[in-house]
Amino acid sequence: MKAKTTSRREAIQQIGLFSSALCFLPMFSCNNAQSDDNNQSASTNVNAPLPFLIPPKDELAVGPLGSNMRTLIRSAQTNKQFSCVEAVLGAKKIAGAPHKHNNLDELMYVLEGTASVLMGDEVVKVTAGSWHLRPRGIVHVIWNAENENLRLIDMYFNQNFEDYLEELYYKIIPEVIERKISFEDPAIAKRVAELDKKFGLTYYPEKSQAIIEKYGLS
Repeated sequence: MKAKTTSRREAIQQIGLFSSALCFLPMFSCNNAQSDDNNQSASTNVNAPLPFLIPPKDELAVGPLGSNMRTLIRSAQTNKQFSCVEAVLGAKKIAGAPHKHNNLDELMYVLEGTASVLMGDEVVKVTAGSWHLRPRGIVHVIWNAENENLRLIDMYFNQNFEDYLEELYYKIIPEVIERKISFEDPAIAKRVAELDKKFGLTYYPEKSQAIIEKYGLS
């Protein structure tokens, strides 16, 4: 348990350093632009994010549908430059259907286990301690083909995607479970479709079954 906590702390420290660099890069580039052309002074009006600390957290439990998430950094804390969540995916589970984002770039760090990632027509294995970038516009999905939980940290650039996930995990999924209905319920399907449209997601559910069968997922 101590080793797992250390792994999460080290990952969050790495992300903090990486995030800090991203925060300051726009200011440096603006200052350079100003020295080249004083007429671009308006573009230097960038407010630096306020400092914040993310304390250690208890291990994230797998939810009733085999996955779970919690927000670590909100986009509002970084002037909408990025946000960050921690997620867990149970053994032999797939994280939804293959999909693509119109505006969102995702950077993943695997804490424990091995993530299988569909990227277009290729499958990439991302082991613990590895980083993986999923750029916008590429059809992708993550699944856990292993017999242990998959734990990861996901960073989202250019969009407040944590709001999408919180709506799904904290409102829609609990309602589906409480009412004992499926995601095909007309009211639920409409809410999900509206959420997808708002955040620029396109899903390809017809691609799911081949993955589920090949890797023995549930």
